Amino acid sequence: MDFGKLMEQASRMQESLGRLEDELNATVYEGSSNGLIVKINGKMECQEIHIPEEMMDDREMLEDVLRIAFNQASEKADEDRNSRIRSTAGGLGIPGLR
Repeated sequence: MDFGKLMEQASRMQESLGRLEDELNATVYEGSSNGLIVKINGKMECQEIHIPEEMMDDREMLEDVLRIAFNQASEKADEDRNSRIRSTAGGLGIPGLR
């Protein structure tokens, strides 16, 4: 393979992945459990939490559903990140990244 062509492909991939990283960091992912809603961005920073009034008196249940909702949102973010990176890198035609 031509070294210049390989460097050009690597540069395009770096630019594409940089744009993708910015998009992913700005994307908001939502997880929910029993009416509790957690929203995080692609950097795994909490953006919003909605807690139903009826959960305010049961600390143990609140802790459980908060953990479930956060984990659900972070799994969505991870899956989206992995899928979109594979798609972007594979679309550049670099061997081994399909």
